[in-house]
Amino acid sequence: MTHPPAAKRLLFATQNAGKLRELRELVAALDVEVLSLADITAPEVEETGETFAENAILKAQGACEATGLPTLADDSGLEVDALDGRPGVRSARYAGPDANDRQRYEKLLGELEPLQGQNKRTARFRCAMAFCLPGAKPVVHQGACEGEIMHTPRGEGGFGYDPVFFCHALQKSFAEADAAEKNRVSHRGKALELMADVLRDYFRQA
Repeated sequence: MTHPPAAKRLLFATQNAGKLRELRELVAALDVEVLSLADITAPEVEETGETFAENAILKAQGACEATGLPTLADDSGLEVDALDGRPGVRSARYAGPDANDRQRYEKLLGELEPLQGQNKRTARFRCAMAFCLPGAKPVVHQGACEGEIMHTPRGEGGFGYDPVFFCHALQKSFAEADAAEKNRVSHRGKALELMADVLRDYFRQA
């Protein structure tokens, strides 16, 4: 199998299959091959940042320096108001490093259980997306999607906390939405929409 030159390849610094699938759908109009960390050899970058933006930059810079490829990275997570913004940047590690999606959202529901009947389930997904080129300063854009945490999961699609996140814009859970619906309003879709001109300009010149 032949690959396009590096200038026509975009590395998405993730091993999350759900995120990769969403990004490929979001950038389908660009004439590029999207690779993930599963396709290349690069050192694992520790997410030591205190914010989504800091972690996105760490991941983008680390993978870009290791591969020389134009690199996009995101850091995203769920903020729940009643939990003072948790799980936040620890969304993926909320229930431990080896927990699966169901274990994570079940822990979240358990923490919110004592608050049933109170209007304290408002939440939002946040995403920071960083684009990095060798020797250049990263470009960062961010997006958010407002909603609330449901009492029980609904839907079979999506990944992560999608089954328990009721999206206000869609009036359904993210797991009940199809890919086009979710991408139109999601935190990642909004961040990438802001990043789109940067990507188009780069790949148009490449």
